[in-house]
Amino acid sequence: MSRDLLPDRVAAHARVRGSQPAIYHRVGGAWTAITWAGYAEQARGFAGALIGAGCEAGGAVAIMAGNHAEWLIAAVGAWFARCVPTGVYPTLTAEQAAYVVHHCEARVAVVEGPTEYARLAEQREHLPYLQRIVLMTGAVDDPSTVAFADFVAEGQAHQAAVDARLADLAPDDLASLIYTSGTTGPPKGVMLDHGNLAFVGQGAVSLMPDVSDRDRTVSYLPLSHIAEQAFSLLGPCAAGYSVWMCPRIEDLKEVLLAARPTFFLAVPRVWEKFKNALEARLAAATGVKGAIAGWAMKVGAETGTHLVERGEPTGLAGLKLRVARALFQQKLAGALGLDQLRLAVSGAAPIGKDVLDFFLACGVVIHEVYGQSEDTGPTTFNQPWPGKRRVGTVGLPFPGVEVKIASDGEILVRGPNVFRGYFKNPEATAEALVDGWLHSGDIGAFDEQGFLRITDRKKDLIITAGGKNVAPQNIEKRLKGIAGVSQAVVIGDRRKYLVALLTVDAEGGPALAKERGWPTDPLALATHTGFRAHVEAEIGRANGELARYETIKDFHLIGRDFSIEGGELTPTQKVKRRVVNERFAAEIEALYPES
Repeated sequence: MSRDLLPDRVAAHARVRGSQPAIYHRVGGAWTAITWAGYAEQARGFAGALIGAGCEAGGAVAIMAGNHAEWLIAAVGAWFARCVPTGVYPTLTAEQAAYVVHHCEARVAVVEGPTEYARLAEQREHLPYLQRIVLMTGAVDDPSTVAFADFVAEGQAHQAAVDARLADLAPDDLASLIYTSGTTGPPKGVMLDHGNLAFVGQGAVSLMPDVSDRDRTVSYLPLSHIAEQAFSLLGPCAAGYSVWMCPRIEDLKEVLLAARPTFFLAVPRVWEKFKNALEARLAAATGVKGAIAGWAMKVGAETGTHLVERGEPTGLAGLKLRVARALFQQKLAGALGLDQLRLAVSGAAPIGKDVLDFFLACGVVIHEVYGQSEDTGPTTFNQPWPGKRRVGTVGLPFPGVEVKIASDGEILVRGPNVFRGYFKNPEATAEALVDGWLHSGDIGAFDEQGFLRITDRKKDLIITAGGKNVAPQNIEKRLKGIAGVSQAVVIGDRRKYLVALLTVDAEGGPALAKERGWPTDPLALATHTGFRAHVEAEIGRANGELARYETIKDFHLIGRDFSIEGGELTPTQKVKRRVVNERFAAEIEALYPES
């Protein structure tokens, strides 16, 4: 069989659809397209420059930047040189960034600009492998640096060497290092080979309905994460659809309105923010508009599960849904730039059923995907066809992948997507890979039709003083559904009972406060008796759906949200439990007065 890896697909796109847009990015404030021919040409130039800089086949190339076109070009260029693109989260501190750059032994690092350069320069004495730093924007007074365009130009003198490297590319060549977010300790480098990437890229395309080069997505989540790479790098390279770059998440709505994506991935926190924005829009609708909105939402809620699991309803229900779409759903989705969406996906963390149900009522079916860096992104997926998706589950096993449940409930995975191990960490590799099965660290169960449900992280399980095992994520999802609450962290390991830390939602909190006449400042709201009584009542309702040992006995309100900058969230919006426990130790202890 002829080789069909992602670098081969990029070269083929350059030949077959060379004049078609591959990447849209802003240049001087205006949207500009890079064609597939231009994408491949710049990637080849970057590859030649790597070879000219002495980068050996299999060597890492660090990339520390936001979602810029140069990130993708550098990654594909590294592939063309048989090198290994290695993402470094641009939000990391100087010490954290240096750890990754040194650990992967990068000879060349690509950074967004002088700010990111300064972090590496601060740690330069700890980076003995690093020889050159390529800047996407700006310039600094350092002879070891070079502008991205100049670096690409340097590579033109080494194109014969690029051809030779490409000719030797093999499926088992190392293709990517994905450093885990580090919720529990130093990040580990997940080794993925070209066979892994090709399998997932081409498999994902088979799950995208009628994918073509007319499709488009928006790249805004960290490209150092496998989920964003699957949508912005692997999928486009496999199928030839275009990517719109959004370097700042603050600009996401503006970019969505410009791009009108047909495929869109979001982490739960982004879907929650969209929900808050749409709820505010609905609350402002009055008179006839308000009546239409209320009726359409009711129709969407009534027909949503049927639509997801069995397809378009017929008869009167089908007629009502078509009218609701025309009068309301399409217009509401259009307000977010999602009116041409054909596949909406949520991943990287559990999403609340209230969020899924809200969007169903609005006419947007969100498909949950479950996986991790260690299996190149997907383990299971709610496929975009009736009978292949179920609300409240993370879907069916990814095609060609085996998934089973161990005796202790842990999810095990085996298939062409499973990683080669952790870079320079045989002990962690041996723990994660046992007899060819990836031990996910997640707890789950299949329902009677083979859909997987995730119940918790194995290492996050709380064991109370009474010996009860508690899965905090299920409780936290309920608590996050309380109006005005953003994040929830359940505490109780080796304690007599459970308590919770709750953050005030920066948008939903003030909106609720304005409606009820409370102070709208989140800090003031956290100590307001009315808001506390509201939260207490909602916790009481949630407790009614839980086993006695799972109930929340007390809580503390935090007048700000957790953040990446504050150190409580990973770049993919996951809560760092250890950090939260340490930072709010005094508040937690106050919730256990008898201990």
